[in-house]
Amino acid sequence: MDTPLYTARRSWVLMAALLTGATALAAAGYGGLVDRGGGAGAARHTLPAHAIDTPVLPHTRLGADDSPDDTLPFYRLAPDTYFFYGNIATIDADNRGFNGNAGFVVTDAGVVVIDALGTPRLGQRLIATVRSVTDQPIRYLILTHNHPDHAYGASALHALDGVQVVGHPGMAEYLGSPTFEQSVEYRRGLLPQDMVGFTAVAPDLLVPAETFGRLRLELGGRTFDVYNSGRHHSHGDLVVHQVEDGILWVSDLAFNQRVTYIGDGHSAALLAAHDWLQKTFGDIRLMVPGHGSAQRPPFPMLAATRAYVEGLRARMRQQLEADRSLQDAVAAAAMPDWAQVPLYEENHRANASFIYRELEPEFF
Repeated sequence: MDTPLYTARRSWVLMAALLTGATALAAAGYGGLVDRGGGAGAARHTLPAHAIDTPVLPHTRLGADDSPDDTLPFYRLAPDTYFFYGNIATIDADNRGFNGNAGFVVTDAGVVVIDALGTPRLGQRLIATVRSVTDQPIRYLILTHNHPDHAYGASALHALDGVQVVGHPGMAEYLGSPTFEQSVEYRRGLLPQDMVGFTAVAPDLLVPAETFGRLRLELGGRTFDVYNSGRHHSHGDLVVHQVEDGILWVSDLAFNQRVTYIGDGHSAALLAAHDWLQKTFGDIRLMVPGHGSAQRPPFPMLAATRAYVEGLRARMRQQLEADRSLQDAVAAAAMPDWAQVPLYEENHRANASFIYRELEPEFF
């Protein structure tokens, strides 16, 4: 049985159904903050009023002693589609791992959750937030990739009855790697309370192994096409298309309001995935990244992410052609136009180093 809050929101959908496309989203006021989140820490948040096409960054301040039953701040992007707008920051004791986006879609037969946030505690709070909207059970958790900020809350959702986890075949490789072990230990040391109950979660359902292969999920009259977008950012990445709604969750294929991180993927694969995306999804009305606000067409975050990656590849190729060492090449890799973008200092040198090593075999 649905809660009164969800029943009221369903009535909004009937009015919005008279409109279509991006104009409908704007006219219906979608993108607005639904709830500031529960618990003692809610008053500390600094949140934008909207999460679509906004330059304003959220600053959600969470506490070590916050209850797992406290809801998180969330936004309504479209009828029955809700969004967790993560902090633009590295993990710290202030955001407690809430530095990536996630979301959920309510259907007449259950809920589809897209990404699980960064700790079991956040996963529990994600569940509490879903429960504040609807009594429909969570049926699917789609993990767009294996990075901690998107996947380490999965153990909380996987513990629920009837939840199937959807993922990339490369996730098994990640779960057996030293990188995974080191990442878990780091988070346990930094956020011990938040990591209580953490377990590795392997997918129950895998997307096809071939790049750009599709797994179709149908639930409550809604269609979710989950695509293998290659290994452009991690051990394996997914894109989720809400077919009837014209919404595309691109995860970390495009970054909004911050500098990307390339250290686990492949920059050429990223550019190929961008080409595929733009050829395949010409009718998308809303795009949701793994970091930063959602966007309407023409999706400037796609052009910005591509420009950064292509620019850095060109710089590193020039350094290799000049027979510069890795150290000298990275020192010469500055991109001043990006220097004021959040996480440039944290990610740019690592990105330059990775792309240098990625391109190096071409010169031998």
